[in-house]
Amino acid sequence: MAIRGVNHAVLYVRDADRSAEFFVRLLGFRRLDDIGEMPRVRGAAFLRAEKSYNDHDLGLFSVGEAALATTAGMTSVGMYHLSWEVETLSDLARYAEALSSEGFLTGASNHGTTRAIYARDPDGLEFELTWIMPAELITAADAPTTKVLNLASDIARFGAETPSRTTR
Repeated sequence: MAIRGVNHAVLYVRDADRSAEFFVRLLGFRRLDDIGEMPRVRGAAFLRAEKSYNDHDLGLFSVGEAALATTAGMTSVGMYHLSWEVETLSDLARYAEALSSEGFLTGASNHGTTRAIYARDPDGLEFELTWIMPAELITAADAPTTKVLNLASDIARFGAETPSRTTR
């Protein structure tokens, strides 16, 4: 047996409609009940990433505005973040600009063979957007690390439209 990858994630959020609007507007997800692929369910939203063929990639369930903020990793166990792969460095730059302009971007890292930005959704749940370096471009200088991301330098080195490792 072998696991192939993550099919979808389900999140409890204060307001599924508000969270869905965030993921649609800033990350290009499609809300399946808005495009006729699923009936609307009160207190829930199901979304698919722009280039995905999954039934859904993200399920959101409302728990109400009185819900406490997550303490995962600070005072309790729980998931740290989700990561979605982007196709190109220009995509990563575009998402970084959109998330930053609205105050959701929280960080950006060069991890050696990947480039990543980090953000939080309206409920403070963290997620990552990642570009994975194609194997043929990896050199000894790309050992696993965590350094400050310099997208302009990476775009000069790899090209803005070089596909991520798994998108070929």
